Amino acid sequence: MKKSPFQHTAKERFLRYVQVDTQSDPNSPTVPSTEKQKNLSRILVEELKAIGIPDAELDEFGYVYATIPANTDKKVPVLCFCSHVDTSPDCSGEGVKPIVHSNYQGQDLVLPDDTSIVIRSSEHEDLKHQIGNDIITASGATLLGADNKAGVAAIMDAANILLNNKHLKHGKIRILFTPDEEIGRGVDKVNMKKLGARYGYTIDGETAGSIEDETFSADGATITVRGVASHPGFAKGKMENALKIAARIVAKFPDKLSPEHTEGKQGFIHPVHLEGNLETATIKLIIRDFSDAGLKRHAKTLQKIVDAVLKQYPHSSAELKISEQYRNMGKILRRHPQVVEYALEALRRTGFATPLKRSIRGGTDGSRLSFMGLPCPNIFAGEHAFHSRQEWVSVQDMEKAAETIIHLAQVWEERS
Repeated sequence: MKKSPFQHTAKERFLRYVQVDTQSDPNSPTVPSTEKQKNLSRILVEELKAIGIPDAELDEFGYVYATIPANTDKKVPVLCFCSHVDTSPDCSGEGVKPIVHSNYQGQDLVLPDDTSIVIRSSEHEDLKHQIGNDIITASGATLLGADNKAGVAAIMDAANILLNNKHLKHGKIRILFTPDEEIGRGVDKVNMKKLGARYGYTIDGETAGSIEDETFSADGATITVRGVASHPGFAKGKMENALKIAARIVAKFPDKLSPEHTEGKQGFIHPVHLEGNLETATIKLIIRDFSDAGLKRHAKTLQKIVDAVLKQYPHSSAELKISEQYRNMGKILRRHPQVVEYALEALRRTGFATPLKRSIRGGTDGSRLSFMGLPCPNIFAGEHAFHSRQEWVSVQDMEKAAETIIHLAQVWEERS
């Protein structure tokens, strides 16, 4: 792949950003869920202003909005490029020490702060495409935060290049950085009127050269079990232990519908939290499928399991509640084919002769934004092994993500 014609800043930005702890908290009722997410957002606002975007702002909910003005007379739809600042609650993001492994040559990467953490080339398929590139990891004690600070760095890099290269023609561009994406609340408080964009792209994908135009559809589920309490010394024939009932329900979930046994377009039922006592127990789950019909089938499976187990406990009860989380953005994007078509052209111009079009076994802010009126596929940022201490990203992949943004803005301008 030919050398970039641009002076990139993605690496330096990324190394700064990952050292700011921005972990979100699913148990917090506040917006954003953690105040520390705003620490990075404030830095981003100042950097946006420094590169020539005076309207950059951070609102009370932790959203960053900024505008790159159009430099063309054409009437171009307003585009939005979006990434999230928070990192996953699944792994510590405090005290991240990024390490640059320059000129990677295919070796396993042993992380110094915990040498049991080894990023093996045999286990990370995309590493074989990184020979000669510069790989960034954490030190082994934390996640890295490439999900999604790689996307943040790519957008900031692209913005800097666009503002310093006036010959690159584009329409009005809106930048959006969100909090709390990792806990499913990334767009809860986004002001769509203020954003004022017609089409959007999240920069939050994995393999370089890829675009994702489908996500899971997602529901949350809660099973509340109410048993019968009794003094354990006099419990025979009386006690119906809610914790045991809940455990038996979980044990009945079929392996073929678990994340560890599914792939591709297969959905799953996944228990994520179990708590309770003798009298009451609660099971929290996530349900995923690429179709709404699939979600309904999984909900019926859950109900059948609950009913079957409760037959053994005549004095106990259990209630299953389903709550919608997000839906497959492919349903919306199929109505706006140019959004994906233009992105594929931008990827080709960036140097990916055969771009990869994929489905996400997960969701992004773009899932919900698409249903909020902003058709929004997901473009790669180069992040890998997210939510873990093995997380890594390539400097060159982040730079290619930035170039894809630049080419995408130009494609929209040319075809408007």
